[in-house]
Amino acid sequence: MIQEFKDFIAKGNVMDMAVGIIVGAAFTAIVTSLVGDIINPIIALFTGGIDFSGWFYTLDGSDHASLAAAQEAGAPVFAIGSFIMAVINFLIIAFVVFLLVKMVNRIKAAAEKPEEVAPEVPSGPSELDVLLEIRDALKKA
Repeated sequence: MIQEFKDFIAKGNVMDMAVGIIVGAAFTAIVTSLVGDIINPIIALFTGGIDFSGWFYTLDGSDHASLAAAQEAGAPVFAIGSFIMAVINFLIIAFVVFLLVKMVNRIKAAAEKPEEVAPEVPSGPSELDVLLEIRDALKKA
């Protein structure tokens, strides 16, 4: 059973998946920072100062200064800004993954494509033709 487990772990697919998960987690942190620190301020600039990260509605009608204050007070909160940020994060990650898969598929297709071999140009009779002529000449003699 231990040997089967070692064989399972040693397979390339499992190791590739583990590396993908680790890189994906790191990439998610980068995209979250991109959305929160770069994209949201740009969107806020064009929408008159609306910051999506602080956009929320309390479902009980109470007023709070920030999303954190509303959550700390225990008010039921509809945090639409957090949802919009999650959607933007997803779209960016999905687009980058699409580009990566497209690039990998292009590389795989180029690697699998047989290299074009120049057609052989006949430069006279082949060895077989010469040997057949010699054989036929010997039969006649």
